[in-house]
Amino acid sequence: MASDLVARRVFVGLILLSIVLLCLVIRPFAEAFFLAAVLAGTFYGLHTRLKKRLRGHGNVSAGLIVTGIMLALLLPLGGLTAFVVAEVSEGARFVTQTVQKDGMTGLMEKLPSGIRGPVSKLIERLPLEQEQLDQKFQEQVTSQGGTAAKAVTGAVAATGTLVLQTTMMLIALFFFLTDGARLVQWIESVSPLRRGQTRELLREFKSTSVSVLVSTIATAGVQAAVALIGFLIVGVPAPLFFAGLTFFLALIPAVGAAVVVLFAAGLMFLSGHPWAALFLAIWGVVVVGLVDNVVKPLLARKGMNQHGAIVFFALLGGLAAFGAVGLLLGPLIVAFFLSVVRIYERDYGRPNARMGDPATPGGSIPPGSQHVVLTTESGTPITDTDVPSNH
Repeated sequence: MASDLVARRVFVGLILLSIVLLCLVIRPFAEAFFLAAVLAGTFYGLHTRLKKRLRGHGNVSAGLIVTGIMLALLLPLGGLTAFVVAEVSEGARFVTQTVQKDGMTGLMEKLPSGIRGPVSKLIERLPLEQEQLDQKFQEQVTSQGGTAAKAVTGAVAATGTLVLQTTMMLIALFFFLTDGARLVQWIESVSPLRRGQTRELLREFKSTSVSVLVSTIATAGVQAAVALIGFLIVGVPAPLFFAGLTFFLALIPAVGAAVVVLFAAGLMFLSGHPWAALFLAIWGVVVVGLVDNVVKPLLARKGMNQHGAIVFFALLGGLAAFGAVGLLLGPLIVAFFLSVVRIYERDYGRPNARMGDPATPGGSIPPGSQHVVLTTESGTPITDTDVPSNH
């Protein structure tokens, strides 16, 4: 008996060791796998319907969904990146050609009126002749080429990391879609919980993650639409570009959608439109910035069956504790806690409710039993206080 107990303890230790080693292996791609699991739960219903239409070809269905998600990510980002690169290149070429042709004086004449005066006063205070100033400016532009190259290299490296994580997420998503049902069955078979409890927790996770994901995307869309209204009111150049940038930055909690609106307000101020800039800044902080705190909890609570205040603090707490991925982890942790408490109360706590005592909230009458309710002649039910003590 002792040897059996020792063997069991050693085996439990081996299981814990294997879990630690497994966490170390998946740690580099933990966020990618987590997002893949969330997306798999979101698109599994579509995968099932599409699989039926394709006569059971699950790999083809999963491949189509993964391809669609990849295009939905790459096409807008590629378009925004191409627009930014083209505008920056055009601006740099314009400045260089203007300085070479007309010098700093010609460049100053083409600056917006809002910044022309301060820049002119700053240049007048410099102890340099016009030719020396033009030469210094051209040398400065040339010397910044190395710095720009380093910045581009850093951006490419960061983009490479993002591309790697996205690729891992898409690969994991493909296998979660094709083998997700078998994975759930295996988890339920090895789980020490009662039959059905594991699947109930997984359903709760799926419902919560889908609600948070859909609410995040919908909130970003609402913020982009509200920001677009502000851009159109004040006449911001390229309003659709700024609205698209607002949508993508709204998905990044550390940045937020209001940053784009404030940046556009700064451009309007520098171009000589102070009142339009003031209106846009107020619009960005009051309207665009607060939409996230109002719309997202309202949308998320519909699929989570939780109070709006709980959802709100779960989102903020998860963001503070885990970063961007905390927007999903925070509500999932709260949902996990509430689900465990509910399952324990239902299956292990309050024996009268589990036995079907109608006097206990949630109780029901067991099959085959009779429940007699005494009434008066007028049909009013008799409570315990209505019955005389001598009876």
